[in-house]
Amino acid sequence: MHRSASQQPDALQRIPTTKHMETNPIIDKLPRHLMSLVIEQPYNAYTPQDHAVWRYVMRQNVRHLGKVAHPAYLEGLARTGIGVESIPSIEGMNRILREIGWAAVAVDGFVPPAAFMAFQAYRVLVIAADIRPIDQIGYTPAPDIIHEAAGHAPIIADPQYADFLQRFGELGAKAFLSPQDYQLYEAIRHLSIIKADPYSSPETIAQAEERLASVSSRMGEPSELARIRNLHWWTVEYGLIGTPEDPKIYGAGLLSSIEESVLCLEPGVKKILLTMAAAECNYDITEPQPQLFVTPDFGALNQVLDEFAATLAVTRGGLYGIRQAIRSGSTATVAYNSGLEVSGTFTKVIEKNEEPVYLKTTGPSNLNIDGKELPGHDTTYHAHGFGSPVGRVRNLAVPLEDFSEEELEQVGLITGETVHLEFESGVTVSGTLCGKVISKGRLVLLSFDHCRVEYQGRVLFEPGWGTFDMAVGSRIVSAWSGPADPDAFGFSYPVPAEKTHKVTHSGQALRLHRLYRQVREIREGKDESALLPGIWEELRRDYPDDWLCALEILELCQQGDPAGKTAMEIGRFLDGKRRDDEALAKLIGDGLAMIHGGGA
Repeated sequence: MHRSASQQPDALQRIPTTKHMETNPIIDKLPRHLMSLVIEQPYNAYTPQDHAVWRYVMRQNVRHLGKVAHPAYLEGLARTGIGVESIPSIEGMNRILREIGWAAVAVDGFVPPAAFMAFQAYRVLVIAADIRPIDQIGYTPAPDIIHEAAGHAPIIADPQYADFLQRFGELGAKAFLSPQDYQLYEAIRHLSIIKADPYSSPETIAQAEERLASVSSRMGEPSELARIRNLHWWTVEYGLIGTPEDPKIYGAGLLSSIEESVLCLEPGVKKILLTMAAAECNYDITEPQPQLFVTPDFGALNQVLDEFAATLAVTRGGLYGIRQAIRSGSTATVAYNSGLEVSGTFTKVIEKNEEPVYLKTTGPSNLNIDGKELPGHDTTYHAHGFGSPVGRVRNLAVPLEDFSEEELEQVGLITGETVHLEFESGVTVSGTLCGKVISKGRLVLLSFDHCRVEYQGRVLFEPGWGTFDMAVGSRIVSAWSGPADPDAFGFSYPVPAEKTHKVTHSGQALRLHRLYRQVREIREGKDESALLPGIWEELRRDYPDDWLCALEILELCQQGDPAGKTAMEIGRFLDGKRRDDEALAKLIGDGLAMIHGGGA
């Protein structure tokens, strides 16, 4: 239808958004509406302490996960170019990921969930550019490069799992969301940003938690996206593989958390055999999970996904699909069995006997075939919406979409002639036929001048409104979130207004980072180990709360002079920290075990 402290936060500092980066063929195929979320990895902004955090977590992971993770994890670390010693560059990862048909891009924290899924559908990992602060080294609610690069990337080296992940993305990108879903995303993103900022006050964190709790309590009936987000959490993020009695880890959230990778296997965490029912099980991103789901193998993941896909509008279509499109309140696409795809904001459906008989969009809409806009039927032409019947025409032996050009003339559908169509639903269309569109041998569109459309005495279209473009199709076979042709529609995911907090380092913090750098250079053979006692003295004097740099110095002392004065002093210092600070006891203990046991 056509109608005319040591660091101070600097929230204003932003990650560069230029895209002057080395890509791979997968990234080159990304559509514009996804590229708007991509940023340049601020690699030079990582501090020596950041690299030490990466090294600590990765060495602990390799040491522990080698025993409890799926075998694909350690193999995948090597295949995807992720090392232990320092934070990987995304450009370097892309050079290797291209060999397994994947790519990676940097983003600023959480991106909209539908966009996350869309990247996945294109076989692209989104990697949050930030790295967790040292006080969240064990677990962070915010996405960071440890979670994304060291959690997600290694497992995709397994071809069967990679195919599952891509298909999950394809379904997730098309799942319908509710207006409340985006509010929930914003609340989660805000809380993750606040918690990742070491200078957030307890009051600010409490307010962010209250906001999330308030939004969560008003979600109403779960949307398709909410259900698929649950399933994603219990598989891709927190999945176990094997048997409930003897599970291994493959979920990225577990693989990237040195705390939860241990806790998740304890008897107190219930292990449940994975079924589609996991999609109905909610989760709390801020707490360890009380139960986890176990898949027998990666093949079983696809079986569960097949069952789940059958419940979605993209598979079901029909009245359910149109209702989901209307409920979403945002741009959606409905596909007729003729192949015609209508994109716009759906606002009305007339139904009869639980079947749609007429659908309507409001505002800019367009028509498409196979995901490409139909010439002449863009959002400018359909600026005020689109409406059309659904169903079979009365007294025709076969559906109208199956008629050939010759057969159309035989039943009086001749260009320039007055036509009257009565649908089995009772919808009538009367006007002068002025155009036909046939695609792949199927009739997809009829256009009428001087047209009137009615249903049960109600006028749906009047002659004075212009040309009536009637979609041809007896059934709605699919419906999904977003436009069929995003670029032609002018679609884009909203770039988050709230940015992750960057920090400006004080002189004191920069001096601490210098000590970390010196230790690294000694480990790499770029400086003399004789400097270690002096570094330790400065660290103990000026930074008595730092434990990670002390561990790194002790590691080097163990290699050279394990019984020396510096090693003994650091040992006593760390033992005292373990006794006095319960939060550090396990972190330091694991670090010492790694040093004394050889570690990774």
